[in-house]
Amino acid sequence: MSTAYTGTGRLARLALRRDRVQLPVWILSTVALGAFAGSATDSQYPTEADRLAVLRVAVETPGLLMFRAAPTGTSDGQMTAFGILAFLALMAGFMSTLAVVRHTRQNEETGRAEMIGATAVGRHANLSAALTVVVGANVVLAALIGLAFTGNGLPAAGSFAAGAGVGAAGIAFAGVAAVAAQLTQGARAANGIAATVVGVAYLLRGLADVFGEVQPDGYTMTSAWPSWLSPIGWTMQMRPFAGDRWWVLVLPVALFAVLTAASFALTARRDVGMGLLADRPGPARASAALLSPLGLAWRLQRGTVLGWTVTITAFGLLVGSIANAVADELATNENVTGRLDDLAGGGGHAVMDTFFAAMLTTIGVLVAGYLVQTLLRARAEESSGRAEAVLATATGRLAWLGGHLVVATAGAVAMLGLAAVSIGLVYGASAGDPAAQVRHLAGTAYLQLPAVLILAGLAVALFGLVPRLSVGLAWSGFVLSFVLGPYGSLLGVPEAVRDVSPFSHVPAVPADATLAPMAVMSVLALALGATGLTLFRRRNLAS
Repeated sequence: MSTAYTGTGRLARLALRRDRVQLPVWILSTVALGAFAGSATDSQYPTEADRLAVLRVAVETPGLLMFRAAPTGTSDGQMTAFGILAFLALMAGFMSTLAVVRHTRQNEETGRAEMIGATAVGRHANLSAALTVVVGANVVLAALIGLAFTGNGLPAAGSFAAGAGVGAAGIAFAGVAAVAAQLTQGARAANGIAATVVGVAYLLRGLADVFGEVQPDGYTMTSAWPSWLSPIGWTMQMRPFAGDRWWVLVLPVALFAVLTAASFALTARRDVGMGLLADRPGPARASAALLSPLGLAWRLQRGTVLGWTVTITAFGLLVGSIANAVADELATNENVTGRLDDLAGGGGHAVMDTFFAAMLTTIGVLVAGYLVQTLLRARAEESSGRAEAVLATATGRLAWLGGHLVVATAGAVAMLGLAAVSIGLVYGASAGDPAAQVRHLAGTAYLQLPAVLILAGLAVALFGLVPRLSVGLAWSGFVLSFVLGPYGSLLGVPEAVRDVSPFSHVPAVPADATLAPMAVMSVLALALGATGLTLFRRRNLAS
């Protein structure tokens, strides 16, 4: 007898086949990041004094708490959780949301869901299959993280609690994506909603740690109440290696159950291919700018450009505002200065040069993430069929894809400049001579550009070569570059492996810059971009 869930098993197998590359890459990258972090703890912080010094700086430094977590102690496990656990939960969240939307809303957008629905498949089978696959992926992720931490000599109970917290966060965000997929008509919009929720959850966790209460010992903290509003906060509230509060898992599981029930109810209320939120009608007449590929690319990308610009500028203002406080702490703490020097690429520079180089490296990674997201919009346009309609006109393929590339690159250049301006003006207001600070920081910021453009070139090359796999592979390349480059030395990654990342070859300050590596990175970025343009020109369009 046919039910609303008929065909779930077969669709789950189909989803696993489609994700036979993307999901393993996400899972293994996340596990590898956790394993490197766990194995590097002893080398980074060999003595109790080193650990106490780092944590005492951390509890007084909002920027460190935003990117790490509220510290719970000085054991190997507690230092590992402090350094990496929130980021692992963030990665699990993005893995889950992208996978759920890919197998639900994207299937409807491309017409696959309608074709499959014409067979003996139940109304809820597609969504059930997607959630089954993603929940299973997070269970595997949780188990592998637990095994990786245990293999590094950390206590088994805390290791598997940490893994369970990361997997549970991913499962909770799968429920978020399931609801987002019912609201909009496009996969891009659904991904945007889900990614925003993941980002807000990470921000809430960070703010809860920033405004948390420092304990009398001076180096541990209790997070503020907003931590309980975030699935990533729930991961930290499990307190792996510091009590292992397994009961907290009830929260993400309950959220997933509620959101899943809501998504099934919403599925029954809409037609296939439609969303509950109606698309806003556009103007009756298009502007003259839309007559050119460049104008069309700007119209499609302007929301993304604006969102990332605001985010990076706000981050720059935060860095500038805490710079003086950080300088005071770093002046008396060689261990933390050494960690920042590693993040900045080494060189043993002045304290503030090291700090700003480390922060601008982080901003460079964020700008690379913007470029990957922006350039992959071309893939969304192709898979939805809209690119075919545009290319059926007199618009050439090189002009169409080149328009996306020009808009994305111009945005990246502007963002790096705005980061330097925002940091320099705020810091310069207290340190003196804001104009000189801006000029100095602009030089440091634009050292990131060749490495950033390599990630852009990689995204374009993958789009031209393997369009159906380009999204997963491009994001995987970004994650690996981020992990192996700026944070590779902090995680104990061997130098030969770190050299794979373009960010490993970025000098800390303009005085360190030499022509050869910068020229090689620039040529490589151009070669990757040109290869992608050429391949796209020669291949067939792929849905």
